[in-house]
Amino acid sequence: MDIGLIQPEKVHAETGTWTILDARPVSIWEKNHIPGAISFSWESYTRTDDKKIAYRVFQPEEIAGILGKRGIDEQTKIAVYGDTDTSWGGEAWVVWLLSWLGHTGPVRLIEGGIDAWEKAGFPLTSESVTGTLLPKTYHVALRYQLNISAEALERMKKDVFIVDTRSFMEWITGDRVPGAVHINWEEFYTGPLKTPLDANALSRLLEKNGISFDKPVVYYCTGGIRSSFAWLTHQLAGKGSPVNFEGGTEEWKRRK
Repeated sequence: MDIGLIQPEKVHAETGTWTILDARPVSIWEKNHIPGAISFSWESYTRTDDKKIAYRVFQPEEIAGILGKRGIDEQTKIAVYGDTDTSWGGEAWVVWLLSWLGHTGPVRLIEGGIDAWEKAGFPLTSESVTGTLLPKTYHVALRYQLNISAEALERMKKDVFIVDTRSFMEWITGDRVPGAVHINWEEFYTGPLKTPLDANALSRLLEKNGISFDKPVVYYCTGGIRSSFAWLTHQLAGKGSPVNFEGGTEEWKRRK
């Protein structure tokens, strides 16, 4: 996987080089966004499945078809952004999704998101991208190790560390995976622009909670969105084997 952070200044300087995905809610994107940015919110590409499990990501081939229609294939250079308020870690979910699909081109998280872009004095627009993208074919090659099912997690829970990234109230009042420790997803970023923790800060956070890098770390929330931010922070640190339990507590509580 070729994922990392990128500064807004570099994206602006390389206008036309990067396909930019806006992970905020569609209604927010419609008001203003980085010029040329395509709306790609988790809310648009998840659904309640036939097992009544909410927030399930669309099937891989369905997502591939959607990406292809937007002129994206598996080699496209992609920059993703959110904001400090409404995206709820959805920008990291997009990075995780592309990584899971088997994206081979570079995928970058714009550090500081649209807030940093605007702070740098770069323009915003409300205009949509229309009629300019040539359809492509997106080839899926799933990286199965980046996701896990409830059944597999139940079998393997003694062989992994499990981290619940929901709020404290959700942790104490809702369903949880036995053996999990609680670390709110908001602890995985720092500063007013929600920059992912660096490797040293992540190590300190995990060690404080009894987690080391000698076993895979499985992150979960309700439906894999906030946990994606923890997953991305861990992946960027280049340590161990992080996994995002995409089904989250919604899948866990309905397992057979």
